[in-house]
Amino acid sequence: MEAGRALAAELHAGDVLLIEGPLGAGKTAFVRGLAEGLGADPGDVSSPTFTILQQYAGSVTLYHADLYRLTAADAADLGLEETGLDGILAVEWPDRWSAAPATAIRILIDDKGGNDRDIRITRQDYSTR
Repeated sequence: MEAGRALAAELHAGDVLLIEGPLGAGKTAFVRGLAEGLGADPGDVSSPTFTILQQYAGSVTLYHADLYRLTAADAADLGLEETGLDGILAVEWPDRWSAAPATAIRILIDDKGGNDRDIRITRQDYSTR
């Protein structure tokens, strides 16, 4: 959660975060940290696997999408490229979203066992997908 809290201080409305990692790596925990850093209640954050998209009110609205159960065609129908323009959009399982913006921030979480995680945060050009 600490990495998410720290990153939240650097984010602005319109930012898109692509959060990658295996099941159980801590993607939703990272979003809890983002929520807390943005002034939302981290206890309200849960994995939106079945609801697909949730939002949390803070200093800026945090939109949280989980595409795990979707195909690329299903994800395309969500209109995510228009979601979060007034806030921050955090997307778990972004490999299902072919229209991710070129300016997205990529967060890769690697589970090292126990409570240890390796978290890499980069901006990368996704327009060549």
